[in-house]
Amino acid sequence: MNFTALDWAAIIAYLAITLALGLYFRARSGKSVEDYFVSGRNVSWWLAGTSMVATTFAADTPLVVTGLVYTQGIAGNWLWWSFLPSGMMTVFLFARLWRRSGLLTDVQFAEKRYSGNAAAFLRGFRAVYLGLLMNCLILGWVTKAMTSIVAVTLGCSDRSALAICVFLLIPFTGFYVALGGLWGVLWTDLFQFVLKMSIVITVAWYGVHAAGGMTALLHRLGEMRVAAGPTAGDVTSFFPDFSRPFSAEGLWLLPALTFVVNIALQWWAFWYPGAEPGGGGYIAQRIFSAKDERNGLLSVLWFNVAHYALRPWPWILTALAAVVLYPHLAHPESGYMLVVSQHVPPALRGIVVAGFMAAFMSTVATQLNWGASYLVSDFYRRFIHRDASEKHYVRASRVATVLLVIVSAAVAAELVSIRSGWEFVLEAGAGTGGVYLLRWYWWRINAWSEISAMAVALITSACLRWLVPFSGSGPVAFAKTALTTTAVTTAGWILVTLATKPEPEAVLLKFYRDVRPQITGWQPIARLAPETAATRDLSRNLGSWLLGCAMVYLALFGIGQILLGPVWKGLLLMIVSAAAAASLYWNISHTDWKAEPAGGD
Repeated sequence: MNFTALDWAAIIAYLAITLALGLYFRARSGKSVEDYFVSGRNVSWWLAGTSMVATTFAADTPLVVTGLVYTQGIAGNWLWWSFLPSGMMTVFLFARLWRRSGLLTDVQFAEKRYSGNAAAFLRGFRAVYLGLLMNCLILGWVTKAMTSIVAVTLGCSDRSALAICVFLLIPFTGFYVALGGLWGVLWTDLFQFVLKMSIVITVAWYGVHAAGGMTALLHRLGEMRVAAGPTAGDVTSFFPDFSRPFSAEGLWLLPALTFVVNIALQWWAFWYPGAEPGGGGYIAQRIFSAKDERNGLLSVLWFNVAHYALRPWPWILTALAAVVLYPHLAHPESGYMLVVSQHVPPALRGIVVAGFMAAFMSTVATQLNWGASYLVSDFYRRFIHRDASEKHYVRASRVATVLLVIVSAAVAAELVSIRSGWEFVLEAGAGTGGVYLLRWYWWRINAWSEISAMAVALITSACLRWLVPFSGSGPVAFAKTALTTTAVTTAGWILVTLATKPEPEAVLLKFYRDVRPQITGWQPIARLAPETAATRDLSRNLGSWLLGCAMVYLALFGIGQILLGPVWKGLLLMIVSAAAAASLYWNISHTDWKAEPAGGD
């Protein structure tokens, strides 16, 4: 692409707005570590929720979705659609508990729920493992995606594009994050989300238009399926073809085994950033920053609605257009950028590039702030320098942000592919989810439960990658690996839990009094704290969880049917989704919000 002065003006204007927001919130975020990392716990639900959506809308997301649709059809998106039940569990079973905990980071949970050297080790290890190693891996793969985008849009080599990302975009993002803290991240996320959604809707419109319009696009997809023969599935189907063999492979087919693993296992058993079972990471950080329990719950609810129901279809429509416009691509993920470079009018090029920069920088901003919170609050302040002033820790947080910028740039330069990054993250966390769910609801879980789960998952996934015992296509082999790792990890941490002592009674009592979890799994501890009002809302919360899942899935498929047809079916799905939303509203409005959250840790 050849950029005009207008294009550069749009890009410079975007950078100026993000920098201005960082400068504006500098004083507000610099008062204390709590102001810097959780915005003084004074954020409204719509701002916190939109920030979550913006964070998960990275530069690599449209490319990955395009690759999934191009190879497995729309049904390929079950790779991430399957995480909705986990997200809705965070809304109704865990958001209030996180907010009551009064923590600054979710890693601090280790020393609130557990005790002794094992708890201290778990906190310190997770701070470095998640805050530095895993965080920089995530930053590395989103940088890898942005490198491809910059190379296409500017017409430069991958090495030059990587240099632009590493020496310009990431340091610029680190600069405004270091200045504005979470307040700056939240408000830039809001601005960036509006810009990103406007851009992807525009790209989808021009992509479908280039394919001849929606009717012509669907007709052409049908012709391509017939021409491809019996190994081809329906690219527009929302579900895999269950009439085929369990592990059948072919064009536009999601293997049934992979789908079963996604929908039955992945959502509760896998740890994955932004979809942690029970919540965690930057999702927990946004809950901590909310004004109260109600705002914390509503923030995650809005995130799940926008993330799963509202956001995917512009990407999917562009991917379908790429299937028609560019058949037989060697690298399917490149289809999205081909639509952008060849079919979006030149007058919009600068705004499109600014949109991709927003997608990249919103993710980088959150990862930098979140990772720095672990390194400073859970490692440096806890184990190295415990008695400094708040100003000192704010300065240390800014230094930690710069450190993450440097390390993530190095990771991006070495990472082979985007897919290799997220596959490793999924495999390394397979089977750990059960611990993260039950630690809130069963008093018997201890620090060794979490430590053993993480260790067994890492060792098992590494051995399977080295031995390569499973055959089949990439998705099938991944499903078999995930099943094996989950089974071994789950068995391992359950045995360790039963073989080790429970946490001391005093620690469990304090946790129970502060957080007030559902009494069912805490009966032995609840009997020792009769003055604490028992929480008995599990049945209502599970009902709300089911309603929330139904509401979002029905809206997701309803919007899809309206776009792809038949319209009447889409409208019917939307009506049922609205009925589920009304029931959910009734449940939330009849919830007791009077309890005060616990104080900070």
